[in-house]
Amino acid sequence: MTIQWFPGHMAKARREVSEKMKYVDIVFELVDARLPLSSRNPMLDQIIQQKPRLVLLNKADLADPQQTKLWQQYFRKQGHQALAITAQESKGIKALIPAAKEALKEKRERDAARGIKPRAIRAMVLGIPNVGKSTLMNRLVGKKIAQTGNKPGVTKGQQWLRLGSELELLDTPGILWPKFEDEEIGKKLALTGAIKDQLVHLDDLAIYGLDFFARYYPNKISERYGLSPEEEQQIAPELLMTITQRRGYRDDYDRGSELVVFDIRQGKLGRYTLDRCEEMEETTHE
Repeated sequence: MTIQWFPGHMAKARREVSEKMKYVDIVFELVDARLPLSSRNPMLDQIIQQKPRLVLLNKADLADPQQTKLWQQYFRKQGHQALAITAQESKGIKALIPAAKEALKEKRERDAARGIKPRAIRAMVLGIPNVGKSTLMNRLVGKKIAQTGNKPGVTKGQQWLRLGSELELLDTPGILWPKFEDEEIGKKLALTGAIKDQLVHLDDLAIYGLDFFARYYPNKISERYGLSPEEEQQIAPELLMTITQRRGYRDDYDRGSELVVFDIRQGKLGRYTLDRCEEMEETTHE
């Protein structure tokens, strides 16, 4: 299964974001906690460069909590602050400003030494589609949405959204899309719903998902679908056939595939993380 995905406006979005980078103190990089690496835009390092960043692992309520902790440690080792949040339920949002202050500690100390008074932190939220950027912006701004007008030197039309006295968000219209060559990343994004279902084969996706759960969370499949110990040992394509028949769909494997994929997406097989931190550490040490 090769996922073809060629968004035409990627270069334009990249240019827009690069131009705006000079107006912000920090970048809030939003990723999906279930795939903290696969949901990052590979071009982001190039665009952000040395700018401080706070990595926000969103949808943490759907991810494996143990893996989320490991990923937070991983990002901190890379020199970034990292927070687990669930924007949909406003969980973890309160920790955002203290974490941003921590990330900017050195800069603020330098400013203070030069007699520059502290001002509101200016931030930009970046993330690929479907990681929850709009939800986060709405939760942060809430009903207190206020446009602070154009800052000196800022291109007309860019909106600054003020959040109390401590944080201002630059509302960026440009969306950064990932360009992935790796088929595995495509499957992971598709399984979590980040890619339109019309672009993928759901049976391939269901088999990929069952394969993954059989490897990392084996009891979750049998719990959800009431499988016997013998059935549990089946390889993924056979498992899909068994589940389809068990649900009364006979040979309608398209329907069975849809069931499995949506069950995984909605967390009906439990919390899971597709990007495994321990495997990342292994490849780093090789």
